Amino acid sequence: MRLAVLHDHLSFIGGGERVALTLASALDADLFVTDLDPELPRRMGSPDVRVEQIAKVPDVPTLRQSAQAKAFRRLSLPSYDGYVLSGNWTVFAAARHRPNLWYCHTPVRVFYDLRDSFLEGLTLGKRLAAEGWIRRWEPRYESAVAGVDRIVANSRNVADRVRKYLDRSAAIVHPPVDTRRFRFREVGDFWLSVNRLSHEKRIGLQMDTFRDLPEERLVVVGGPQAGVDAGRFVRGLDPPGNVEFRGEVDEAELLDLYARCRGLFATAHDEDFGLGPVEAMASGKAVVAVDEGGYRETVVHGETGWLVPPEKDALFAAVRSASAGDLGGMRAACEARAKAFDAAVFVERMRALVETMVGGAMP
Repeated sequence: MRLAVLHDHLSFIGGGERVALTLASALDADLFVTDLDPELPRRMGSPDVRVEQIAKVPDVPTLRQSAQAKAFRRLSLPSYDGYVLSGNWTVFAAARHRPNLWYCHTPVRVFYDLRDSFLEGLTLGKRLAAEGWIRRWEPRYESAVAGVDRIVANSRNVADRVRKYLDRSAAIVHPPVDTRRFRFREVGDFWLSVNRLSHEKRIGLQMDTFRDLPEERLVVVGGPQAGVDAGRFVRGLDPPGNVEFRGEVDEAELLDLYARCRGLFATAHDEDFGLGPVEAMASGKAVVAVDEGGYRETVVHGETGWLVPPEKDALFAAVRSASAGDLGGMRAACEARAKAFDAAVFVERMRALVETMVGGAMP
């Protein structure tokens, strides 16, 4: 099979980018993206993946997404046996590239469940412009999705959104974590937060929690969304002195942080799936997470961590009560739980779906 994988971009490290690189590597496929950082595959541990940039797009939000959609709509890759789409805007390539399969991380949330919260955070002028953009692009997006042959969701949570907002069914294949790369070194003296710097991750809630826990430390890892100034974003949070922002880190440093942290702290709003908890558990580390979304599919409350309401007091209590003995005692359960989401499981299921797609047996 000669296969192509399409992903929105490869300009920063995130869960979707890890999925795209894993797919391209496992399927021996060519990867096509907008905004390619040529060093990123190496920094993410996939130096041999063949990647091609199809367009350079603006950093400015909405202009960026519109440009990505247009780039994939113009794309023509006629010489492949099948196409795997990953991300939000690659669906605009679906109608011209068949047979295809869309690995859906989530329907575009600003069109649906996060529309109101996104608009509330904008000034009047920006809100009016954003509302106009949504009115134009939501129907175009749904029309593009109609060209998708089959949808595979990254979680039950996302499959439910696909059914609710797009009126389509979806198979479920959880994202991959190469558990062999992760190690336990110690129950350390800092909590770890791994996420993009964006409003839906509730970084402000993390600051509020640790502001009242001066005896604890939090290390936040992750870069900003394209077009977002990281320094301004962090300053707007007014972080307390016991919180350190590391920005985007390479694979080796991330693995070391997981190995040495006390546990993972995760607060994203209705997270699609969330690779962070699985990566932490693969390192033998427990997770304190809000009781929402994809976290419910990975964290086993009381065995591999704690699921609590998305409120400062509940998060404060979970961190305060998690002793070193409790955290160390969860190590074996965490490592065993992570193996259910191992990359080998993901690759086996996706390869079977792709072979079915190319064989013409897809509904």
